[in-house]
Amino acid sequence: MRDSRTGPGREPVSRARSGMVGRRYPRTGTEPVTARSPLKLRLLLASVFLPLFVAGTVLFAVWAAGSNEGDSPGSGPLTLLAVVCGVLALTAALDVGVVLRRLRRERSATD
Repeated sequence: MRDSRTGPGREPVSRARSGMVGRRYPRTGTEPVTARSPLKLRLLLASVFLPLFVAGTVLFAVWAAGSNEGDSPGSGPLTLLAVVCGVLALTAALDVGVVLRRLRRERSATD
């Protein structure tokens, strides 16, 4: 089956204008030409939650290390919470990096 986006008159848009991984083809929908992702809001949220998740990771890891046999909650659930907070902190850190890269790319495109 042939993709209608790759027809003979369709040229891909340059990667500098792409908001996705890979190439993006010319607009065919009715979305606004000036539609933008709320990158500054994403940056704010990721910047706020990154230290909270790091603190949660440290807190739960220290609590799990100091818990004794028979304590409630036990070291198992506390370790699981530390791992979950660590994964969320890693996700927030990656999001900060992605957002900063996109903002830098937008600034250089407008200069």
